Amino acid sequence: MRFGGVIFDLWQTLVPWPVDSANRMYGRLVETWGADPEAFHELWNRRRRERETGPIEPHLRSIADELGLGGDVQAVMAIRRDWTLESLVPRPDAIPTLEELRRRGHKLGMISACTEDVPEVWERTPFATLFDSTVFSCSVGFSKPDPRIYARAAEELGVEPGDCLFVGDGANDELPGAERAGMTAVQLRAPGERLTSEGERWSGRYVAMLSDVLELA
Repeated sequence: MRFGGVIFDLWQTLVPWPVDSANRMYGRLVETWGADPEAFHELWNRRRRERETGPIEPHLRSIADELGLGGDVQAVMAIRRDWTLESLVPRPDAIPTLEELRRRGHKLGMISACTEDVPEVWERTPFATLFDSTVFSCSVGFSKPDPRIYARAAEELGVEPGDCLFVGDGANDELPGAERAGMTAVQLRAPGERLTSEGERWSGRYVAMLSDVLELA
């Protein structure tokens, strides 16, 4: 066993990002809130890190105040929560790979840059019982590539960072961040799926399928 711990990113790694579904969800948010689509998306994208490192409700109320919106924030939160639960569908080889890694004796971790709706629905997803550590950026107050988030995961696993393999698509500078934290990093570069600009810049090791991680761990 090369690595005592194997840590995965969530979106676009364990779970493909559903682009069309996400766009429809944001359309519903705009409609429910009565927002101007262009102004909403500009502000939403600009303040992404804020909602990924803190509670969602005050963030949404701040968004509404800045845009002068009077819509129902609770309805907006419900739309996001329902969409998140529907969208956390594992890749076909995700669950078998996690189960095999666990059978071989690896400690399993997950680090996600996400908003509160993810941990709120986590126990209702197929992933709920599969990890020894789950670190959600919105819960701990910092996100990738902050070295603290990798250290938190390793500590919760009871494994030294140098004994951890980190697997991600490369968004949020997560792969170089994992290496700076002392971990070994490998990219999931799924055929036919677009990478972020950070993911495109990664020149290190990569795999085409999650099941390929079994050969590295």
